[in-house]
Amino acid sequence: MKTIAVLTSGGDSPGMNSSIRAVVRACAHYQIKCIGIIRGFSGLIENNTKVLSTRSVRGIINRGGTFLYSARCDEFKTADGRKIAHKNLKDNEIDGLIVIGGDGSFTGALKLKQEFNFPVVGIPGTIDNDLHGTSHTLGYD
Repeated sequence: MKTIAVLTSGGDSPGMNSSIRAVVRACAHYQIKCIGIIRGFSGLIENNTKVLSTRSVRGIINRGGTFLYSARCDEFKTADGRKIAHKNLKDNEIDGLIVIGGDGSFTGALKLKQEFNFPVVGIPGTIDNDLHGTSHTLGYD
């Protein structure tokens, strides 16, 4: 079975919980295991994960913030921090990562791709609406 992880990073924005729920439901539909990373890239380094199911995301779309919690992570900005994060992804047999966040989150995701050729997908989520390549982000307007 394939396994995908999802994390939220940076500042919270409206719509993050809805996006997490959509990811989990799509994974269930396609019989893909979904792992939630608690507290963003910090949780990835700390190996703070939980299996997500359609049941675990029931009722979250009306809640503010992100039920996976979010954090900024200075350690992930270092090569050693990213090596630990990549090792945890591999140790958990995660095949791909979905990152919901803004510019800093996408920079981190890009580094995982560039340094380890690890598959990542970004969902733009920032109240600032300052991401290049999209006219609107989750949480804007």
